[in-house]
Amino acid sequence: MILLLRISRSFFSVHTKLMRAACYSLLALGVAALGYVGYVSADSEAYQAVEKEKFAQPVVTQNPQVLRDGDVIGEIQVPRLGLDSMVVQGDSSRNLRRAVAHISNSALPGEWGNVALAGHRDTFFRPLRDIHAGDEIRFRTAAGTFEYRVQSIAIVGPRETKVLEPSSGRDLTLITCFPFSFLGRAPGRFIVRAREVARVIPGQSSAADREQQGTVASVPK
Repeated sequence: MILLLRISRSFFSVHTKLMRAACYSLLALGVAALGYVGYVSADSEAYQAVEKEKFAQPVVTQNPQVLRDGDVIGEIQVPRLGLDSMVVQGDSSRNLRRAVAHISNSALPGEWGNVALAGHRDTFFRPLRDIHAGDEIRFRTAAGTFEYRVQSIAIVGPRETKVLEPSSGRDLTLITCFPFSFLGRAPGRFIVRAREVARVIPGQSSAADREQQGTVASVPK
């Protein structure tokens, strides 16, 4: 009987120590996870602030150059949703953590074709959950400001690549994971398709000026 009591006490002692160690380990993991999230958030906010300040400075337009991974292309805005983020070249995990990413083999603003941008659903592209057809999207670059109107919204599978195919017009495609509230790797993709409707190029009169003069020109189609 005494032996059984000693064995029982020993078992509970070991069990208690193991549980305590497990609690400490989970606490350490939780603190580390919170620290990482805090670091990612601070890094992304600092990056956005610095690049927006640089982008606001007047620049002299140079001849077109080859974009490198991580180069800033411009700033995307959806005024009704309060979405405002810098856009960088390349959809690497580092770029997506800091900004909206331009998919490298897609068109650039102002070019014929499909400008494809990707963003995380829990950061920069989270406001897209409330986007509607007809919403205005602005893409500001050093070459000018390009205005788009949302034409359609769709949900597709993660392997659907048709949304990235070149188009015959001047289109913009926004891509993020779906559902927005899903925990872990989301099973779908949320696709916003928009068409360019206006542009303002430095050195040229604005649409408002042309309208007052009765010479409003439509965007080439």
